[in-house]
Amino acid sequence: MSAPALVPPRPRRPANGISRPLRVFAWLSFLAEVLIIGTGGAVRLTGSGLGCPTWPRCTAESIVPTPEMGIHGVIEFGNRTLTGLVGILALAVVLLIVLRTGGRKALTASLWFAAGGILGAAAVLALGVALDFPAGPLANGVLLAAVIAAAVRSVRTTPARRDLVLLAWLVLIGVVAQALVGGITVLTGLNPFIVGFHYVVSVVLVCVTAAFLARMNRPELPRESAVPVWLRWTARGAVAALVVTIVFGILTTGAGPHSGDAAAGRSGFDAELLEHVHAWPSYALFALTIALFVGAWRQRDRTPLLARWSIVLLGAEVVQIAVGLFQARNGLPILAVGVHMVLAALTAAAMTAVVLHLTRPVTDSPILDVRAASDARAGVGA
Repeated sequence: MSAPALVPPRPRRPANGISRPLRVFAWLSFLAEVLIIGTGGAVRLTGSGLGCPTWPRCTAESIVPTPEMGIHGVIEFGNRTLTGLVGILALAVVLLIVLRTGGRKALTASLWFAAGGILGAAAVLALGVALDFPAGPLANGVLLAAVIAAAVRSVRTTPARRDLVLLAWLVLIGVVAQALVGGITVLTGLNPFIVGFHYVVSVVLVCVTAAFLARMNRPELPRESAVPVWLRWTARGAVAALVVTIVFGILTTGAGPHSGDAAAGRSGFDAELLEHVHAWPSYALFALTIALFVGAWRQRDRTPLLARWSIVLLGAEVVQIAVGLFQARNGLPILAVGVHMVLAALTAAAMTAVVLHLTRPVTDSPILDVRAASDARAGVGA
């Protein structure tokens, strides 16, 4: 009897139809958003905020820093350059998810919008050079409008995984908008409130990229609460406390010594008082997170990912509190302040993951089969 023919194993299909390149770029986009918070903090903490005194050029005569500008120009220009990388990664995620959910037709439409936005921005810049007026903000606005228009069309015409498509576009819109906010920050001489808003948008983008990572591992299905009512309200309270903590942390920094440049103004608030006000909601956040962890751990058999992420969130807050106390008692050393800024963003990302794992799929939903069929037609299996 002849030996049975060997049948090569079928290649394993990626979970939920999400390809490996998309997963890689999604993680790179998240890491880049965190990294640029660190480099942006370095710009501020080293007094390099006006290392490039104008925008979008580094100087009125040069796109890149000149040797006379020293290390401050290099640091500021390096942060601006990283913005380009962040944008490229965000665009890659958009194109990959659009291709996966809408096919080549949707991808082509997105590329046409991108080309139109780039050409429009280039035309505005050329007009600015010809007429000798600062066209950078207007060109950025044209590009932003094109991205928003492309996003609206893409989300409305996507047959499946609109959640991922929307999140991907939000990141790209945010990156383009951040470039404009960064330019306004420079043009206003590092206004502390605009600098603070710049940081808030960065944290939001970290949360959106974290949400994309969490949601790409599950199908787009109706969901229901997986936790008791008290635990849901505890999580909501923790989110509110985190928002207040970050806002007062920004105000505290805006009143402190790290303005980004010796010539930059401060907010005028009492920095010492704000340090205490900033600490109060952080302690409330820590207490609520402990309660959240206890509740999640008690039902870890039903919601294991919620339990794991609550541990991550609690650990991040422990480290963050320790760093905060250290910097407050040691004269705000630059490295500690920078770590504190990055940890705040990572804490927000962990909180995002916790909130997204408070629910579970509704497996007996009457529209489950319809959604699954739609996903299958789009090449995104549930």
